[in-house]
Amino acid sequence: MIFSLLYVILAAFGLGFLIFIHELGHYWMARRQGMVVEAFSIGFGKPIYSWEKDGVKWQLCYLPFGGFVRIAGMEKQGALEPHQIPDGFYGKRPASRIKVALAGPVVNILFAFVAFCFLWTLGGRSKSFSDYTHLIGAVDPHSGAYTAGIRPGDEITQINNKPLRSFQDFLYAAILDDTPPQIEGLQIDYLKNARTPFHYQFDFVKGAPISDRVQTLLYTFKPAAYLIYNQKASLALDSNSPMLGSGIEDGDRLLWVDGEILFSQEQLIQTINAPKTLLTVQRGEHLFLSRVPRLKVSDLRLNPVQKSELEDWQHEAKLSGRVQELFFIPYNLTPDCQVEGLYSYLNADTLEQKPATSLRSPLEVTLMSGDKIVAVDGLAVNSAYEMLQLLQSRHIQIIVKKENSTAVVPWKEADQAFVAGIKWSDLDKMVESVGTKEPILEMGNLRLLKPVAPKPLAQLSISQEKKEELEAQADAYMKEVQKIKDPRQREEALQLFAQQQNKLKLGIAMSNRLVQYNPSPLVLFADVVQETWKTLLALFTGTISPKYMTGPVGIVQVMHHSWGQGFKEALFWLGMISMNLGILNLLPVPVLDGGHICFSIWEWITGKPIGSKTMQRLIIPFVVLLIALFIYLTYNDIMRLFTGFFS
Repeated sequence: MIFSLLYVILAAFGLGFLIFIHELGHYWMARRQGMVVEAFSIGFGKPIYSWEKDGVKWQLCYLPFGGFVRIAGMEKQGALEPHQIPDGFYGKRPASRIKVALAGPVVNILFAFVAFCFLWTLGGRSKSFSDYTHLIGAVDPHSGAYTAGIRPGDEITQINNKPLRSFQDFLYAAILDDTPPQIEGLQIDYLKNARTPFHYQFDFVKGAPISDRVQTLLYTFKPAAYLIYNQKASLALDSNSPMLGSGIEDGDRLLWVDGEILFSQEQLIQTINAPKTLLTVQRGEHLFLSRVPRLKVSDLRLNPVQKSELEDWQHEAKLSGRVQELFFIPYNLTPDCQVEGLYSYLNADTLEQKPATSLRSPLEVTLMSGDKIVAVDGLAVNSAYEMLQLLQSRHIQIIVKKENSTAVVPWKEADQAFVAGIKWSDLDKMVESVGTKEPILEMGNLRLLKPVAPKPLAQLSISQEKKEELEAQADAYMKEVQKIKDPRQREEALQLFAQQQNKLKLGIAMSNRLVQYNPSPLVLFADVVQETWKTLLALFTGTISPKYMTGPVGIVQVMHHSWGQGFKEALFWLGMISMNLGILNLLPVPVLDGGHICFSIWEWITGKPIGSKTMQRLIIPFVVLLIALFIYLTYNDIMRLFTGFFS
């Protein structure tokens, strides 16, 4: 709490500092041009403290989100027009006024560049590996990209014919581009060391709301991440922990689970919750692994004889309940687990299916007549009733890699480092041995854990504090669901909530690796200018709504968060905000510095000063609009604190 308050104070101080140097630029240049400066204020409203020096009234006000330098002659005094006031702003030639108006934004822009240079000399920022990887960590299984064969571990190289810098580019594409983005990349088979180019275009309606575009783009792909077991952050491996006795050690990286090389936590959750089971199958003299559907018997198309046989196996396995509620696989088996044929079954969309080989997964192989199942989820079976018994609970096979290095690598080398040190031939041999009589438990820096039975969150041992936090989140979600007027949508939301609550978990905390992000100051400077320009262009063209802009409260929130991440992160955001402050003030809006520059250029061209009444007609409406925008952005900032960015 104390540190959080300190970060808020530092954030407010940082914003006040940027405003101070902006106004100081105006002040310094005005004095150099011989103008009379009447007041220098940091903030708006009633002064907290004020003093006078060299004829200038200095003051510090209650609202630090702004400030001004008042130069003589910027307003009409009595019968005198602004240009008639000696040593006033409009009493000087246009070139002098342009210099004064430019000085504030230029100081902000120069400060941003200096901050980026200083950041570069400090070695840049430590960022999450996921922030700058090009590797896909997870793919939405219901997306067109998944149907097109794109899978976790594939690499995205370009988006809209430009090199992908990070997955943040998808956010920019969703907000700034009104056309469906195109991506190019490589499908990678790590075990065979094969790379195949791919091209994919997202499919969403032109002119769709930003929230829909964001959901489509950001939920289709997730960036890759390390899954390193963090013992300190994990719950104790008590008698209720799924990982107890598995053999996992602090610093182990989860590399392979049930036929999937792991690239993110989202993929891990998808894999252990997929309605699949891992079988070890003997075909002639050859043993291989196959992931096949694990379904309720009620979803299988059985004739009376087949159903009766399952009931006999249920009796031998001493399983209670109705046979329709048990889990089985869509294959007709003999009592000694030999495959005789296929069952058709209903999928989640109640469409009739048959087991089929997956295009990108070498383990999702359709079984053939005569194949003999020798293990389920790595556990040996000798009879069909033993197999039925094992299928009622989920067990997973995990291969881990010992992460010996904790060094922070440069962001450009992050993807190479992600796969460095993995001997794929060793992994392939270990995978082939799963479920056999002599599984390979260790090879090089790889280790096969004992089978793990994941559990839903409700069955894990969690602290009372965490339990109360989760209950509060659940209550808040249910309140939002009850507000949904459409009965069908409300029911879908309730089903989604139930699915989330029942998802299987390993009950351990996993950490990612850090990379050192340190581009040259010029590159960082150019990136910020480009992002600011794209955002402004999108605002003026109506591509995005002003409600997505950040106001003063949001800026303080960003600075507060960055201080919590360290000095270098805070320095970057100071530079970023300073750059935006400088660029925004150069816009040709009468109330901003850019507006004063336009007035001066107009006078330079025409040779006639603009009258005070004309200025008032131009400036006052924009002052009103600026105040309204300030209130609007502040309101949205406060709402985002409670509802999230795109709510």
